[in-house]
Amino acid sequence: MTGNDHKAERVELSASLDAAALLKAEEYIEQEEGAANKLRGWLAVFVTLTAVVMSVFHLYTAYAIVPTQTLRPVHVSFVLFLVFLVFPISARFRHRVMWWDWVAAFLAIAVVVYAIQGGDDFTDRNTSPLPLDIAFGLALIVLVLEGMRRTSGWVMPVICVAFLLYALGGPWLPAPWTHKGYEIGRLVGVMYMTLEGIFGSAVDVSSSLIILFTIFGAFLQYSGAGKFYLDFSFSAMGGKPTGAGRTVVLASFLLGGPSGSGVATTVTLGSVAYPMLRKVGYEKNAAGGLLAAGGLGAIISPPVLGAAAFLIAEFLKISYLDVLLMACIPTVLFYFALFLMVEIDARKFGMHETVFEKVDTVWHLTRRYWFHFLSLVSIVGFMLWGFSPVLSVFWATVVSGLTSLLRSDTALIPYDTFRGPGVGRKLWNSPFLKAMEGGSIGVLNVATTCAGAGIIVGTVTLTGLGLKFSQIVIDYAGGSLLLTAIFTSLVVWVIGLAVPVTASYIICAVIAAPALTKLGVPDFAAHMFIFYYAVLSEVSPPTALSPFAAAAITGGDPYKTTLQCWKYTVPAFLVPFMFVLDPSGQGLLLMGSTKALADANWWSIAEVTLTCALGIAALAAGFQGWALRKTTKIERALFLVAGVLLAYPGWMADLVGIVLVLAAMAMQLLRREVPGAGENRPTVT
Repeated sequence: MTGNDHKAERVELSASLDAAALLKAEEYIEQEEGAANKLRGWLAVFVTLTAVVMSVFHLYTAYAIVPTQTLRPVHVSFVLFLVFLVFPISARFRHRVMWWDWVAAFLAIAVVVYAIQGGDDFTDRNTSPLPLDIAFGLALIVLVLEGMRRTSGWVMPVICVAFLLYALGGPWLPAPWTHKGYEIGRLVGVMYMTLEGIFGSAVDVSSSLIILFTIFGAFLQYSGAGKFYLDFSFSAMGGKPTGAGRTVVLASFLLGGPSGSGVATTVTLGSVAYPMLRKVGYEKNAAGGLLAAGGLGAIISPPVLGAAAFLIAEFLKISYLDVLLMACIPTVLFYFALFLMVEIDARKFGMHETVFEKVDTVWHLTRRYWFHFLSLVSIVGFMLWGFSPVLSVFWATVVSGLTSLLRSDTALIPYDTFRGPGVGRKLWNSPFLKAMEGGSIGVLNVATTCAGAGIIVGTVTLTGLGLKFSQIVIDYAGGSLLLTAIFTSLVVWVIGLAVPVTASYIICAVIAAPALTKLGVPDFAAHMFIFYYAVLSEVSPPTALSPFAAAAITGGDPYKTTLQCWKYTVPAFLVPFMFVLDPSGQGLLLMGSTKALADANWWSIAEVTLTCALGIAALAAGFQGWALRKTTKIERALFLVAGVLLAYPGWMADLVGIVLVLAAMAMQLLRREVPGAGENRPTVT
């Protein structure tokens, strides 16, 4: 789902917000998705047609058989071609296409045509490439770096160049980073002439899954599903003291599932929900923190989970259904933490009963637009039916398109399209064509990141950097699994400060995951651990785009909003330690696969889930400083220590944690409540 897709809905739903605030929020989406040109005339028509052809091609490849050696390069050429037309070289050349943009766009096509026409001979000579091979390979590397710069900024290209320099300068590096070094020809051979570099696994996922999900998300958005999810959430949760907070939590899940974008979900939701949060007494920074926390849930919520989830399936060579399975309990626990936080907010700050004007009743909305839920769950349904993930999202997109026709106000192809003259013009302006265009435009940012990540993965594979790095981490940790997990989470977090979630996951999957697996952590648990900490990049400065976008809407301070967002999300983000520190914690991931789940101990899974939920509740009380009533310093310390202990698998830690929770609750019950607690404190801070 693209920023432009969300923009149309925000304009419709956000009349009560200041236009300048929304414009500022749009800038944060542009930081994540790139500052796109707004073209007119024949250029706009050409770009739209190209994007539609790209979507048609990928929908065709979902159903037909296209060789990998063809699909991946063609995908990259489509992406780079559109990137150089849609994203300007700098802001002063925005909204026009310059001659150098055309040169770069057609060079991207030439590079791929040369590779495909070379056939098996081209691939076989990757260890000793011809001068022309090297020239085209260097051109592709430069084009990918420039494409990333245009869509995501300077950080990712600089990191990729650093990895290339590492591969070239191995003999001159200090131990233990030394390696034999590789000349330019050998490096280009891997990056351009094999399926281990730029055309590697990341591009494979981008070309076969991610783009199909962006098309699916665009179909949902243009058929009005996003507006329905918002209206449904407001109607279901309105009219209660915690109605505003609950609405944000529920709506973020429904909106985030199909979009997989934290920033877009935050802005779409914030533009509608902030006036309601303000009305019940949320202070600007706290409201922004809650909105950003809800947006963060978009990246970890089935059925999309963000682009990195597709990469998990590719790296582990498992079914995407298994990835969805692993995400179920952590997602429930994440939203459980948010629900607890908003419940505590209501009691802590004495929020009064606020009545909101409902758009419609829940029953009426569901009766009229039930098919939007069908579109959302159909992906999982098709997977359970035995379809591959690629075919599942293909048929889910078909279902979304067909069910949209059940009502005139949701039809992707309006009912009057084929009535009277001007059929072509009506079809050109239809939501269907906009969805087909939006599906391809929406993937450009992630796809260029995946191509650039191929440079990193190729370098790590060629030089053995992953094993060296993991050994260094283990040595620093003294062989301790707990310290290794802490160091790994810090590495993922620091890398995530500078690059998007997808990029930070890929980098850390190849350099940091081996450190955990060497100490006996299963592959699936190690990769999910890294995935969840890569997600923290969405709420961590200096790239805390979701909280910054929320602050733009609420008028709050970006960094204070980020701290508030951490307050709402930290309880759930201690959960990943449970996957890796003890085998029993793997129950939170439902044992990593449907096959393993069939033989699992369900009591053990229930026990670890309940223990984790209790730990989250204790941490929520500790961070908020409020349980049944305001906590004393001792009670707060007991809750925080108990939460950490309950997040550490093992019966002894669990027993001590439970005792501490009971002690803190007993102290709360025995202590007389101070009269007027929660009164005269109208705003959440």
